[in-house]
Amino acid sequence: MDTGTHIVMGIALGGLAMIDPVVATHSVTATAVVAGAIVGSLAPDVDTVLKLRNNAVYIRHHRGITHSIPAVLLWPIAITGVIHFIVPEANLLHLWLWTFLAVFLHVFVDIFNSYGTQALRPFSSKWVALGVINTFDPIIFLLHVVALMFWAFGANPVFTILLLYGIVFLYYLLRFSVQHAVKHAVRNTIPSAEEIIIAPTIRFFQWRIAAISKTHHYVGRAYGRSINIYDKFDRKPIPDSPLVKAALQDKNLQAFISFSPIYRWEIAQHEHIHEVRLIDLRYRSNDYYPFVAVVHLNEDLEILNSYTGWIFSEDKLRKKLDFMSN
Repeated sequence: MDTGTHIVMGIALGGLAMIDPVVATHSVTATAVVAGAIVGSLAPDVDTVLKLRNNAVYIRHHRGITHSIPAVLLWPIAITGVIHFIVPEANLLHLWLWTFLAVFLHVFVDIFNSYGTQALRPFSSKWVALGVINTFDPIIFLLHVVALMFWAFGANPVFTILLLYGIVFLYYLLRFSVQHAVKHAVRNTIPSAEEIIIAPTIRFFQWRIAAISKTHHYVGRAYGRSINIYDKFDRKPIPDSPLVKAALQDKNLQAFISFSPIYRWEIAQHEHIHEVRLIDLRYRSNDYYPFVAVVHLNEDLEILNSYTGWIFSEDKLRKKLDFMSN
């Protein structure tokens, strides 16, 4: 989920903590628990700082080790230790418990996005992504904001947050039901599809669609159960050539492949420069595919520059590649 949603989820969990008699009857512990819940709700996304290095490192590792099983166990210990050092009067056990729940909840809800997490590490490096909730879901965010407003105006926090969680749980079930219906409609539209990827959008009834058959890639959108296929590409294996082998040694292409389950490729030549481009088919926007990986090589198959990330025009991509080569 996005940062704003994680913040309101942390505050809400702090309100629910009042169900704990130790927290409810000790103001210092209550304050520490609310702080722990908020920090715990944000901590796993500390890997966002990897953007400062480069996109390849960020794409490969965001929601990776910081969302793993060891991290879920270590984050609460570290956060609890810092808060308890500042507020030694707070009950250590209950502070750790609610901080742990905040960290766990963060990783758990991220699983429902299409981006997913490597939540099963170190046992599996597979990305776990259920793809039913958009990274920012306005309904979930607004439900939390409304609940927190009721709490601020004097409503019982425990009852309010439990009611909130009940509504959110039903909302998740509804999203799964809609996703299932959309997938069924896609199978009726593309009977030959071997794999179907359905990703949510910020709009409740709209879903992104990418499908693979033995011979083609399909890209479209679902509007309710109405399926619109916008693009159909021949499915061709990427050539096993010296040029491609050299390009695939690039860190940006490797990061892209580790993240993208469905993509197409293009190979072009500009004067004495070879270009290998990989295009993620999940994120079509206004007739353009903005998530790409591009590498340029010279005639000796030496990498000149490369880039992976979100680019919404060819001019911006060229500027990025020119910058990388300087």
